[in-house]
Amino acid sequence: MKKLFSSKLLLVFSTGLLFTYGLIYACGGDGWYGDWYYGGNSNFAPEAFVDNSYSPLFLSGDVFYGIRFDDQHDSRFNTLITADWETFLKGSMNAETVKFFLIDKSEKDINDLENYYSSKKENASSSKWSAVFNLNDKKVKAFLRFLYLAKKVEATSVSNRYWSYDVVEVKVFSDWETIAGIEKAYQNSSDDFLKNRYWFQLMKAYFYSDDKQKAIDFFDKTSESVVKNTLYYRALGYYAGVYYGREEYAKSNYLYSKVFDKCPEMRVVTAYSFHPQEETDWNESLALAKNNQEKAALWAIHGYYKEEFKAIAAIFELDPSSEHLNYLLTRLINNQENKISDNYKDLSVADNYKAKLAQMDKSVLSLVQKIAGSKETNKPYLWNIALGYLQSLNGEYAKADKTYDGVASKLPKTPLAEGQLRILRFVNNLNKITKINSSAEKTILKDLNWIYKELPSHTIENLRFNNALSGSKTYLAALYKGQKNDVMSELFLPTDDFYDNDENLQAMKDFLSKTKKSAIETLAASIYTLKLSDINNFQAVKAAFADDIPEAIAFMEKSDSTQYEVFLGNPFNGNIKDCHDCEHAAYQRRKFTQMEFLKIIKEMEENVANNIDVYNNSLLLGNAFYNISHFGNARSFYEGPIVGYGSDPSYFREAIKKMIVSSVLPKKYYQKAFKAATTKEQKAKCVYLLSKCERNEYYDQMFYSQNMSLWDYYDVGVSSSARNGFKTLQKEYSDTDYYQEVIAECGSFNKFVYQR
Repeated sequence: MKKLFSSKLLLVFSTGLLFTYGLIYACGGDGWYGDWYYGGNSNFAPEAFVDNSYSPLFLSGDVFYGIRFDDQHDSRFNTLITADWETFLKGSMNAETVKFFLIDKSEKDINDLENYYSSKKENASSSKWSAVFNLNDKKVKAFLRFLYLAKKVEATSVSNRYWSYDVVEVKVFSDWETIAGIEKAYQNSSDDFLKNRYWFQLMKAYFYSDDKQKAIDFFDKTSESVVKNTLYYRALGYYAGVYYGREEYAKSNYLYSKVFDKCPEMRVVTAYSFHPQEETDWNESLALAKNNQEKAALWAIHGYYKEEFKAIAAIFELDPSSEHLNYLLTRLINNQENKISDNYKDLSVADNYKAKLAQMDKSVLSLVQKIAGSKETNKPYLWNIALGYLQSLNGEYAKADKTYDGVASKLPKTPLAEGQLRILRFVNNLNKITKINSSAEKTILKDLNWIYKELPSHTIENLRFNNALSGSKTYLAALYKGQKNDVMSELFLPTDDFYDNDENLQAMKDFLSKTKKSAIETLAASIYTLKLSDINNFQAVKAAFADDIPEAIAFMEKSDSTQYEVFLGNPFNGNIKDCHDCEHAAYQRRKFTQMEFLKIIKEMEENVANNIDVYNNSLLLGNAFYNISHFGNARSFYEGPIVGYGSDPSYFREAIKKMIVSSVLPKKYYQKAFKAATTKEQKAKCVYLLSKCERNEYYDQMFYSQNMSLWDYYDVGVSSSARNGFKTLQKEYSDTDYYQEVIAECGSFNKFVYQR
């Protein structure tokens, strides 16, 4: 066993890259955003035009695009390997059985069958499998004996494939008897198919052995005579891995680039294993390349780690038809997108436009224009659609239109490619608009409906439309804002405090109530998350907190289902201790809907006004207004899409926070109850309930008004200056039963009395 270098993230590849470790976030972006970030902030989808073998290398905020980590080390070639052996064994073994022996847990069966062949004695496995295939078939025997040796090597190579955050133990294959068996089988095999596989297994065994020089010597001696198939390039990966382990990076990088170039399945592996280096080492790698194609392959990986621009320029001069140019172009384009920072809230549309243009790299546009114009690449349409997008990003909208017109008929006839062009055309058309009018609306309306309505429910795989969706809303909101149309601006980009302005609120209600809307108004209303009933509910809440109950009832009647929502706790209870969840769990003889609650309050207020049972009505009114505040058991009354949601006042905007922590109404009615009280027990209760309001005002002054959360402070208590109610209760009502109840239930009062 050999202890390996400890790093935060270690990966050992099955393809021979035993010494590969480290992080590659530097090549993937500026932060840990993951691909949701790049997909959500991009209009340009590499998948539309670039071969899938490059997809993990697309620009990403993660280790690898789309997959995060490369976890295919044990399965990357399963399909190919199985297909090859099925062809070899055709007529001798069915496909399902071939797959079992190659991929499934077949070690015991293989070992038992090897014992059968060597001893000629029947065992459980030979009896079982003799009923499935002919054990004496020449090809079957060759297959099983090959697996007997290969599985022994695999036991070591597979165990070295993992991620680890700790010091790890890496196995070394030291079974030289097995290696000798593979060597013998390789030398004696007359079948080209078997010889090729024994050659690969021998290379693999040498690589995982404690004498890796043998891997170098064997490859140098035999590689020229080996067919250049996938096994050859996998073996070349082992060969490169030995040089990597020796820190001969110029050599290993050159070798990895050859694998990258010729074996698409291993592009993610070789790119990860490529070692960014000093300029002298890089020049040495280039010097090892035998032709322009090999130099281009080196630049193709180098561009993944460093500037795509420089790599693209170099590859174009070396091999303009190189397929590698395509994936590097998409990285270049996506990086250009990442330079854009829309900040419409702080800048005018015109100033934002200037800021965006200032962020663009004109040399990128020039390079892509040059390459697109050459028509020498293997996918000219990709370069032209990329050119059109860069022209659009650089404000050359008319040129972009012309470029898109020219490339449209040349794109692949796939939903993704066609959707990509449509997204880019839309972005270009949108950016042309500096003022909203009927002509501008007509230009973009069809695409807006497509992006807002169709794509979210009928998504085209890999099409990046979310940036166009969110970005267009932001842009249109800014344009409408600039034209003093606050309602349309709000519809496209809702703001937190829009409804805190009564003029805005009424304007939105008038708009939503309109029966005749223009096409774009209809679209805007349809994507708006709030409905007329939500606004009415918000007005009902505000009216209730303003103690305008008739108006609250009128608005509640227009708020659809909200009026039927049932309180979880009894909103008329006035408990000694506030416990939101406890009161919800307590038994309740009657449940109250929000509408019933308001109507009862209205009746009670009328009773107070008419001097009917003032004490009880006032006390219950105090409880009601206390409970719909943040401190009570009925805070669900005010929660909603306009007010917001949250268990702490700090979660709400300032206007709402002031409303829900206010003690004005509870105090008003508790004071009325106190004046109407006829017994000391009644007065004691009013004094204590008023002291709770006094405490809450202290919390508001010390925490909530300072944008702080009470949750951040353990056992905060109440200052002596805020304990007037406690003092009065102790001084004047200590002989009441209610006083004893308060001492028993209220920890703060108990602590106050006994000065703990």
